[in-house]
Amino acid sequence: MKNVVVVGSQWGDEGKGKIVDWLSEQADVVIRFQGGHNAGHTLVIDGVTYKLRLLPSGIVRKNKISVIGNGVVIDPWALLEEIKEIRSKGIHVDIENLIISESANLILPFHREMDEIREDAAGKGKIGTTRRGIGPAYEDKVGRRSIRVMDLRSEKNLDQRLTSVLLHHNAIRKGLGKKIFEKNQLKKELLKIAPEILKFSQPVWLKIDEFKKKKKKILFEGAQGILLDVDHGTYPFVTSSNTVASSAATGTGCGTNTISYVLGITKAYTTRVGEGPFPTELKDNIGDILGIRGKEFGTVTSRKRRCGWFDGVLVRQSIKISGIDGIALTKLDVLDELDEVKMCIQYELDGKKIDYLPAAVEDQLKIKPVYKTFPGWKKPTNGIKNLDELPKNAKDYIYAVEDFIGTKISSISTSPERDDTILIENPFEI
Repeated sequence: MKNVVVVGSQWGDEGKGKIVDWLSEQADVVIRFQGGHNAGHTLVIDGVTYKLRLLPSGIVRKNKISVIGNGVVIDPWALLEEIKEIRSKGIHVDIENLIISESANLILPFHREMDEIREDAAGKGKIGTTRRGIGPAYEDKVGRRSIRVMDLRSEKNLDQRLTSVLLHHNAIRKGLGKKIFEKNQLKKELLKIAPEILKFSQPVWLKIDEFKKKKKKILFEGAQGILLDVDHGTYPFVTSSNTVASSAATGTGCGTNTISYVLGITKAYTTRVGEGPFPTELKDNIGDILGIRGKEFGTVTSRKRRCGWFDGVLVRQSIKISGIDGIALTKLDVLDELDEVKMCIQYELDGKKIDYLPAAVEDQLKIKPVYKTFPGWKKPTNGIKNLDELPKNAKDYIYAVEDFIGTKISSISTSPERDDTILIENPFEI
């Protein structure tokens, strides 16, 4: 039975929501394996728009099991609010179709406050976080002082865990001249919502083993993009988790042999939210056109995205790092009105040509893109579902992208509507 991992091959916002929704219709189980409620997927189904942050995309479909893995950091109040919101749109959510890992770490109010304190203090050196406490929560996880879902079962244990984590946070807060965080009120609030969270709690690794034995099709849903990976991205302007495909194994407790196919979602151009290097960024009229036509605003934050030409060097690097088997090319129609389209095929650094993104941020900020230019097609591709119906220049651009990145393009998205897709290869059927 095929199990598919979906990851973003750029800096996130590649249009994963539509592709994951299409794949989730074929899957039996949909699992989130990293990130938090800083990453959003927008789904449009039968004219209804769903903006998901923590809940896996399978939640909006009947007879699917949605799972939040141990690699995800969970703001329990944000999760309960999201469940309430999705239920208000007629979606059924209960213990039969939602499972939360008992080992998942919690985002607490002092994490959000620490995120804000640091960003405000950083000035020009800010990372551009979503200020939702994701980074500080992952820090506590690595520091072995975090509160996990299972800790909500016992008041005595929760009290001890809160004492430990606040010893760390209050020392920092005091040093920064901030008010110390009181434990008792937070403990009271956590105990109040504990039953609502714990009823979904299970050992996810064990459930996945059961799913495999029953030959269930599993879809692993990644958040953000590979260029935001804490190890392989544009560090320090990255997220706080590993966004590569292999994280699907560590973030859920399944072996890597569970993964059959890795699908990389890739925009036909490039965008980035927040600070950090962006070699192909366009700060001109073309960049504005891409932003307007592509509706480039964050699902969760509504922040305007920076826009630029397709960076073939970066996507090729992401493919190698994450073991991507096929690419789902999205938002091709956004390029329809341009006279010419460019693809970055190389960088120039200190007068030398290089074919990869260097690891040092000072080099990443200095590199200049070397482009290959293609004539625009100046014809609408919106809604096309057959490869042969695309304008010749659009097909030439697609084939050039495929040839350069060295990986097959398995589908092409020509509008936000889920059916407006040119399917070349179905990951679940290979």
